[in-house]
Amino acid sequence: MNKKLKALFIVAMLMALIAMTVACFETNNNEINEEPNSVRGTSRFLLQRSSKATVTCDKNPKVCDSIRGSGGPNCCNNKCVDLSTDELNCRRCGKKCLHSKMCCEGKCVNPMTNEKHCGKCGNKYLIRSGSILF
Repeated sequence: MNKKLKALFIVAMLMALIAMTVACFETNNNEINEEPNSVRGTSRFLLQRSSKATVTCDKNPKVCDSIRGSGGPNCCNNKCVDLSTDELNCRRCGKKCLHSKMCCEGKCVNPMTNEKHCGKCGNKYLIRSGSILF
């Protein structure tokens, strides 16, 4: 009887362990973490309207200079970008840098090997007696 009791106890412990493990990884997909902006919530009418401005840089390129934090002074594919640092538009619209390179001063450079842009744009490195100084 003692062996049967031990076996039953082990099976019960394993089942409890499995149940706890499954419970830890279950997620409730019905929960919505969005909080309304007001006490009454947000209406459907307001959700349908875009909060973005209707002025676009393809029709008015000067908008990139006038909007603070726009991304840059140049307009490429209806987006304000900085052609000197944007990796998808490096020096000109549509010129992409390879995955291992970054756009510095309008040129695609490898930050691991470039002396003028070591690790990031504009970071020069010096070598003195075998040690690298950043």
